[in-house]
Amino acid sequence: MTDLLFELSKPGCAAVRLPDCDVPERSIEELLPPGAIAAGPPPLPELAEGELVRHFVNLSTLNVSVDSHFYPLGSCTMKYNPKRNERLATLPGLLDLHPYQPELTLQGLLELLYRSQEMLAEIAGLPGVSLQPAAGAHGEMTALLVVAAYFRDLGEKRNVVLIPDGAHGTNPASAAVAGFRTLPVKSTKEGFVDLDDLAAKANEQTAVLMITNPNTLGMFENQITQITRMVHQAGGLVYLDGANMNAILGITRPGDFGADLMHYNPHKTFGSPHGGGGPGAGPIAVAERLAPYLPAPIVVKHGDGYRLDYDRPKSIGRVRSFFGNTGVLVRMFCYILTHGSEGLRRVADGAVLNANYLLAKLKHIVPVPQGERCMHEFVASAAKLKTEKDVSAMDIAKRLLDYGFHAPTVYFPLIVREALMIEPTETESKATLDAFAEVIFRITGEAPDLLHDAPHSTPISRPDEVQAARNPILRWSPP
Repeated sequence: MTDLLFELSKPGCAAVRLPDCDVPERSIEELLPPGAIAAGPPPLPELAEGELVRHFVNLSTLNVSVDSHFYPLGSCTMKYNPKRNERLATLPGLLDLHPYQPELTLQGLLELLYRSQEMLAEIAGLPGVSLQPAAGAHGEMTALLVVAAYFRDLGEKRNVVLIPDGAHGTNPASAAVAGFRTLPVKSTKEGFVDLDDLAAKANEQTAVLMITNPNTLGMFENQITQITRMVHQAGGLVYLDGANMNAILGITRPGDFGADLMHYNPHKTFGSPHGGGGPGAGPIAVAERLAPYLPAPIVVKHGDGYRLDYDRPKSIGRVRSFFGNTGVLVRMFCYILTHGSEGLRRVADGAVLNANYLLAKLKHIVPVPQGERCMHEFVASAAKLKTEKDVSAMDIAKRLLDYGFHAPTVYFPLIVREALMIEPTETESKATLDAFAEVIFRITGEAPDLLHDAPHSTPISRPDEVQAARNPILRWSPP
């Protein structure tokens, strides 16, 4: 890692500086059409620097992020991202590159991407990797397009995707976009896949089972090898939604327990920014027999260098411009190399330990219907509070904002009434978890009317969220 990043820190590296071009200077008036040139400067207010700085600093304090708050957003893994990786991703040898440069001038970046493919393959236990997909859901869709191409090549008309009823909503959406019909598989009262229902639905039409493991209740499917065997016996494939990989890093590999394909969420499993609509990545890993269908190009080692391999006749084609979101992939690469194999195992151990500690602290306040133990997250229920005190999961979530905590995910998964989906992540301290548990205890003892009107400390209290989502008012006005 040190040698590669040292080389990437040099201006114009990776690996050849292009020759300077003799371009004649031209004025703005010559470069722009007349209609694009303003008649005068914009009418900006005259402000002292101090006033301007205070304005933007005060705006920044309204933001909620992992840098400012505990953010236990279950299923979304809002964990702290090392600032070191942010700096490394902006090294001149990476930042100054252009995707249209010749491959010979991109050798440093291509090596980084090649080594990323190799590491993701090893972690998954699946040898074929594509870094192209731009987000987790995009990875799901891409993998399902690979599935479609695979069965089309075999001459099999399989058009059904089986999805457990507690799955992420992106699973059925991705299946539909890829042209499949979806069929739900029931969960048992304990929160696991119902094997009888799966056996009744897995047949010659089954293309793939999309399963999240650990599941959205935060529990490891204890019959996962039987599940994958049943799907394979029906001729189908098993897709792992890799959203919860941070719970099993270095402990088990999806390929080893029968998965044929999976996607990663680098921001959840490793380290890169999450949220705000910014760039993401959703690399996929697949079994060897599916690798020929991966999007092209793939980075390959060629002699002493690296190149982009476009000669893949069975490929589903490109799904993302250029090499994918390389800035995110660089952060992921640095995270993996920083931790190493033993360190990644400690990441998983920390995520599981923190989640179980918080579960033990909270289960007497807000019951956890499924499981005395969990993996990286757990789902509590405010159903009893709703019945006895008319306090809902949403009331608790809103009131948490007044205490300086972001709310957990609420009302998901749908199989738990008044769900509070809580994920502390491995990057939080015991003191933070204790403080959060104390606030939950305090909130459940407060007057219902106080909670119904919460939050009380934010510029906006309780907007009509359904109306806001359906009919957003897209305008800005000064305060």
